[in-house]
Amino acid sequence: MSNLSLDQLQAFVDVVELGSFTAAAERRGLSQPAVSLQLRQLERRLGVTLIERIGRKCQTTPAGDELLGYAHQIGRLVGGATEAMARHGKGAMGRVRLGTGATACIYLLPPVLKELRRKFPTLEITVTTGNTTDFLKAIEENAIDVALVTLPAAGRMLDVTPVLDDEFVLIAPQDMPLPAKVDPAWLEGRPVILFEPGGRTRSIADAWLSQAGVTLRPIMSLGSVEAIKELVGAGLGCAVLPGMAVAGHRAPTGVAVRSLTPPLKRTLAIVVRRDKKLHRGLSETIRALGKLSV
Repeated sequence: MSNLSLDQLQAFVDVVELGSFTAAAERRGLSQPAVSLQLRQLERRLGVTLIERIGRKCQTTPAGDELLGYAHQIGRLVGGATEAMARHGKGAMGRVRLGTGATACIYLLPPVLKELRRKFPTLEITVTTGNTTDFLKAIEENAIDVALVTLPAAGRMLDVTPVLDDEFVLIAPQDMPLPAKVDPAWLEGRPVILFEPGGRTRSIADAWLSQAGVTLRPIMSLGSVEAIKELVGAGLGCAVLPGMAVAGHRAPTGVAVRSLTPPLKRTLAIVVRRDKKLHRGLSETIRALGKLSV
């Protein structure tokens, strides 16, 4: 066992998965020469060539293909051993880096984080808000541990588990005449406030409108669901929002809520790397996220 270095094995796995020494170095926070040295040392120790450069792409040799399977097994065993030893520590649960959208952070996470804090006081959770695309990249680069994002979410290295559906609704000032259900055509010519472009929530709403042949010119585009709700409550216009933003008593005073037709929804999912080592704190966080409901 002393002849193999776990750091060298991980460097090898990173280069294979990412296809380049530069990307592997960025993932591990090292310089490219340092990663190259680790791989050369591993090849000398084993007496075989593991990776060949073909143009700008790095590919495994037959020996590298076989070692890769063992490296994944070793990684899983090391992760299991680490988690087992953590249970013998002083209640240490580790750190979890969680990424999610601002809406889910506001309306879904507080009770989950409160319960995790109650059950596991030593668990450290850091939450970052942003867009699905950015979080998928961060998961692949191991910059965060788990993400709760809006589908679609795809990637060769990603494990995606749908959790809940969230139906969109229209909110409008109470004095605005409204049908029982609102369709895209009804929104034409009316003052509409939408999420700012670039996010998954906006793209879902735009697709719903586009399928009906409707193109809106919103009077405002904002990144804050709470700001949009307040502006609607002030009578400035109507808005299409995720239902979780107005479920229960979350709709502000002076605002009416209507269903959309055809129905519009989004699906939230938990995303982790397929090869992620799930220490106990991360496992408990994923389990708690899996129980979410609007």
